[in-house]
Amino acid sequence: MKTHQIEIQKFKAASNSSTHGTMSFKVDALVTARQPVEGIEPSSLITMTEANARVLMALLKTQLAEFDSRKAKSRR
Repeated sequence: MKTHQIEIQKFKAASNSSTHGTMSFKVDALVTARQPVEGIEPSSLITMTEANARVLMALLKTQLAEFDSRKAKSRR
């Protein structure tokens, strides 16, 4: 398994697909290979500034609200 260090530089856009139940985020990111730490399962690492984390939270809330608005009231 390849592992990466992913540093989010900027969030540009967000969208979702109600038919597939997925969210997509358009970002500028710096991606570099990362050596796995011995004794810990290999995994990629995403880092971002506090400001970008706040933008991500706002985008997630907006996209989740769009998912919820498409559901029938009886399914909420």
